Amino acid sequence: MTATPVFGQGDASYQAAGQYEGIRRLVDDFYDAMDTLPEAAHIRAMHSADLTEARDKLTRFLCGWLGGPRLFSEKYGSIAIPSFHRAFPIGPKERDAWLTCMRDAAAKQPYSDEFKAYLLAQLYVPAERSRSLDE
Repeated sequence: MTATPVFGQGDASYQAAGQYEGIRRLVDDFYDAMDTLPEAAHIRAMHSADLTEARDKLTRFLCGWLGGPRLFSEKYGSIAIPSFHRAFPIGPKERDAWLTCMRDAAAKQPYSDEFKAYLLAQLYVPAERSRSLDE
């Protein structure tokens, strides 16, 4: 009998997300949601018209964050989520819109329900750390 991987340990989360290609699909669906969901229009406006680099950066960040290869730092150097996002007016409304886009994207993935719940709960942490406003 094979032991069930424990998300958050080793590369179990990276594997559950489908490794690089699975994470890339998640990120593509995330930015597609940001482009189409009315409640995300205000956070979409914080991004450039061309999302190519944003898609690459988020994919690479999530690969390492989920226990896989540290692809973000290999290409872009170190990451400091709070200081990078400080330039943007991010409060609870923006955090929640970002999480709504991620929830929409996760729902489209072939992930197990357990991993989807784990992923969304864990994503709250960097989303909250990105806030620069209280209201």
